[in-house]
Amino acid sequence: MKSFNIHYAKTHLSALIALASEGHSFVIAKAGKPVVKVVPFTEPAQKPTKRIGFLSGAGFKIPSQKAFDAMGAEEIEAMFGGDGDR
Repeated sequence: MKSFNIHYAKTHLSALIALASEGHSFVIAKAGKPVVKVVPFTEPAQKPTKRIGFLSGAGFKIPSQKAFDAMGAEEIEAMFGGDGDR
């Protein structure tokens, strides 16, 4: 692993950032002693969002597609005066 002194790191910061962004790690030292280790930043893996099961066990069931489409059909026809033959 490469090591750079603080003076070099201050004067060549852009080049060192480019080096780290390419995946290289390096150490910045003061008076020959390592002070910090610079490593490339990697985005942490995102956890999938948990769904809260507040309706679990409530006995709620999703109707079939046909039954779902027919829900409220009579009320809608009454509101809009449809004859329902279309």
